[in-house]
Amino acid sequence: MKKRLIAILFVAVSLVTQTGCSLLDSTVSGLSNVVGLSDTAIVIAKTAQIRTSYAVVAADLLEVKRGDRLDVIDQMEFEKVLWYRVRARDEENTEGWIEAQNVITNETLERSQKLAEQFKEQPPQAAGKLRAASNLRLAAEMSPENVLFRLANGSTFEIMDWNFVPKQEVADIDDAAKGEKKSAAKDKDEEIEAARIAGEPEKLDEKYDIWYLVRLDPSVSPAPAGWLFGRQVELSVPSDIVFFQQNNRKFVTWQRLDTESAAKAVSTDRSATPGNWVILTRTNISKPIDGVEPDFDGILVLAFDKYDQSFYTAWRTQGEVWGTLPLRVDGQGDNKAFTIQLRHPEGRMDEKRFVVFRDRNRMRVTPPEDVAQYQQPAKK
Repeated sequence: MKKRLIAILFVAVSLVTQTGCSLLDSTVSGLSNVVGLSDTAIVIAKTAQIRTSYAVVAADLLEVKRGDRLDVIDQMEFEKVLWYRVRARDEENTEGWIEAQNVITNETLERSQKLAEQFKEQPPQAAGKLRAASNLRLAAEMSPENVLFRLANGSTFEIMDWNFVPKQEVADIDDAAKGEKKSAAKDKDEEIEAARIAGEPEKLDEKYDIWYLVRLDPSVSPAPAGWLFGRQVELSVPSDIVFFQQNNRKFVTWQRLDTESAAKAVSTDRSATPGNWVILTRTNISKPIDGVEPDFDGILVLAFDKYDQSFYTAWRTQGEVWGTLPLRVDGQGDNKAFTIQLRHPEGRMDEKRFVVFRDRNRMRVTPPEDVAQYQQPAKK
C-alpha cells in the first residue's frame, strides 16, 4: 500500500513539474514576442554607437557600421525618442542601447517589402530626390504609427505612383516646426475662399497635398519602398527636356523611348545623350470626377534630331485628356509603343496604345484612331 502511494505521488509531481515547465516556457515565449526577442535589426547609419543606456550621460560601448546585424532585446521611448536594447554579434556579444533612427528592424523591413510587391511588375513613372530629411512611411498619411524610418536630405528614388490627399491642418509635419503649418494652412484656406468668391477655378496645389509612392535603391535604403510627403520631394526632370516644361503645365511622368533598359527609362544622368521621350503633363487646375483627380491631362512626345542637334515635337494632345497611371513602354529599337489609361466621355476607362516608329530619320507617332474622342478643350 505504501509503495503504491509513493508511486502515485511521484506521478503527480511529474505532471505538476511538466505542466509548470510548459507554463514557464509559454510565459517566456510570450514575453519574447512582446519585447521583440525574436526580431533583428540592420544598421542603416554610416556609423552608430551602442550605449550603456538611453540617458544623455551614457557611455559608448561599441561602434557599429552600416549593414551590421543586431538582435533586438527590448525597446524604450525616452523623451519622445525611441531606443532599442540590442545585442551585437561581436566576440563579446555586447549588449546596450541604440537610437532607433540608426537601425531598421526586420519587422519594419518586411512591411516595406510587402509594399514593394504591389508594383514589382510596373516600370518607374518618374524620379525624384528629397529637399529635406523626411520620414518614409507605410501609408500616405501623417501618423507616427506608419513611420518606417527617416531618409536623409538629398536621398534619391524612383516614383512609382502618387495620391492626391485633401489638405488638412497637421500639427507635426516633417518639414516644419510645430505650429508653423497650422498658421500657413489657415492663411491658405482664406486665399482659396477668396478665389472661390471671385469665380476662379480651384487650384490643385491649394486643394491637395501630394504623396509619392517610391522605390529606393539598396545603396540608399535597405527598405525597398514607402510613401513620402510631397512637400519634401523635388522631381528630377531630365536636364535635356526640363526646358520644355511650362509654368502652367508641369511634367509629372516621363519615359525614354530610345533605350532598352528599364532602369534608364526615367534616367536623370546629366552625362546621358539627348534622346526621345514620352511625357505626361498636368495643369494646376482641379478637375475631379466622382471625387477623383486625373494623374495627367496632357501627352507630349519629344524627339531629338541628331543632325540638327535639336528637339522637335513628334506628337501632342490638341486639348486635354483625363488619364491615370501607369505609363508603360514596350517594343525594341526604333519600333516602340506606349500605353495609358484614358477616360471616355461616357465615363469608362480605356487602355490606349500609341505606336512610335522612325520614318526617314524622323520619329513618328500613330495614335489610336479614336483619340480625338478623348480630348477636350483646355480649361482656362
